[in-house]
Amino acid sequence: MAAGLYILVASLMVITVYGAYAGHYTKEFKLTMSQRTLMLQTISYLVYLECGAAVFAHIEGWMFVDGVYWANYTLLTIGLGDYSPVTHLGRSLLFPFAIGGIIILGLVIGSIRSLVLERGKKKLGARMIEKKRQAYLKKLGRKRKGRAKITPLSQGEERTSEGKTEKERREQEFHIMRKIQDEAMSRRRWTALAISATAWLFLWLVGAMVFWKAEKNQQWTYFGALYFAYVSLLTIGYGDFAPESNSGKAFYVFWALLAIPTLTILISNMGDTVVKMIRDLTLWLGEFTVLPGEGGTKDRIRTGARNIKERILNSSDDAEEEAPGLLGEANHDTEKGEGKPKHNARTAIANDKVVEDFENAEMQEADNNAAGGDEIGKDIHLYHYLLVKEIRKVMPEIGLTPPKKYSYHEWAWFLRLMGEDENSADFHRKAPIEEPIGEGPQMQKAVTDVNNEQIISEQNQWSWLGARSPLMGDTEEAEWVLDRLSMTLERELKKQRDQQKRADSVMKKEVLQFGKDSRDSEQKTKNDSLESDGSSKDSHRTDSRPSINTYSPRRPGTLAGNSAS
Repeated sequence: MAAGLYILVASLMVITVYGAYAGHYTKEFKLTMSQRTLMLQTISYLVYLECGAAVFAHIEGWMFVDGVYWANYTLLTIGLGDYSPVTHLGRSLLFPFAIGGIIILGLVIGSIRSLVLERGKKKLGARMIEKKRQAYLKKLGRKRKGRAKITPLSQGEERTSEGKTEKERREQEFHIMRKIQDEAMSRRRWTALAISATAWLFLWLVGAMVFWKAEKNQQWTYFGALYFAYVSLLTIGYGDFAPESNSGKAFYVFWALLAIPTLTILISNMGDTVVKMIRDLTLWLGEFTVLPGEGGTKDRIRTGARNIKERILNSSDDAEEEAPGLLGEANHDTEKGEGKPKHNARTAIANDKVVEDFENAEMQEADNNAAGGDEIGKDIHLYHYLLVKEIRKVMPEIGLTPPKKYSYHEWAWFLRLMGEDENSADFHRKAPIEEPIGEGPQMQKAVTDVNNEQIISEQNQWSWLGARSPLMGDTEEAEWVLDRLSMTLERELKKQRDQQKRADSVMKKEVLQFGKDSRDSEQKTKNDSLESDGSSKDSHRTDSRPSINTYSPRRPGTLAGNSAS
């Protein structure tokens, strides 16, 4: 058994190395928090099981392999009964050992369920939606040539050949995509159930085959091995059958650790499909019998007949193009999503308070601009107010169970706030069956010019039926809307801040220029004043100087007037 496990582990490692060498995944990768948690919990459980087995084997005088076998079916709550503690010390230690092991096992199973179901659900659902979308577009292209116009209108067109406006055509695309989502999700649930049921049946049948071969000395038949494996899988553990060979006990430890989580996943998948159908049928029968509804039996029959009729109509070819979803307009009520958000309540309250303060500040700024006669400033702050208001509404809708799904009119409003218009074909394009390489389910990558203005080009044109549709992403609709609204608000605030900086820069330059002009004017005035004062002084000195004709200095030894002689 140990050799077989070594071979299995070595084979898995070889497959991993080959996959990394072939480029199927990166050679260097980081574990996510969920993967790291599962690894640590699994190691903790195995260490706990081995240590407990060693302690009880020493106390009860068992072999170590018998102690591991006993600890395994004890912590898995199977309780076959062929081994049990008989000493006072062993029975006393069983109290903390059993409860601690069951808690750790519950954590491991919860982590396995989270990784397998949650991540597998998203990937499988996205793959099925994409296959369903491509199949629908191919079918529509074959059967609707010249009849259905789901391409954007040209500039000169106002209506399609069916008399629909651009917004009506887009709404038709939206409801078709909703129908594709609903059908793909239903198929995903049943596919997940089929996979988990197949895995469970494989463990049951193959496990019974191994036990049958390992316990030949006990004269087990294959049916007896099937009975033992089934009782162990359901954690019943009557104890009338139990493995006695070392190979049977070793395989039982390995097999049970795989079988119990598989059963847990199977039961979870049944809750989304079979159990849900039984619950709905029970409630439906109860309304006819012991728990009648307020509307009475006739209304219930009429509603059931209408739902059946809508389902039949929606399954036809014409309904594929025209019907607004599987349940028509009733979908708008069921799409609202009920349940509790996953995020922390205190964090939500704090975020809501911050957003509310920002919302009030923008409204106050709009009122101030309106009072000052600045209509453009008022419109800008009202736009910011609407963005913050919608962000505040969307935040509590993240993490609801089931996830929030918005109606077409809600999406049209959100897109309008993001700078798009469902009435305009400038942002729209025909839904391609296969997207170019590198294009993922991300709509409207930021394409801006130097002035931070949005550019309309083929790069940001999209369709509700395309791979870049917001309905095609792996994130919840509320999370997608919140992210895009936040990006729009950030872009608008940055634009306003840049405009304010430019205005402040211009104002600063004007102030500096004004100061310079003032200083130059002051200096010029001062210079003119000094020049005027200087001219006055020069004039005064000239008037007070003696005339040359009336006065001539006497030379030494001469008389006045005899200078010539």
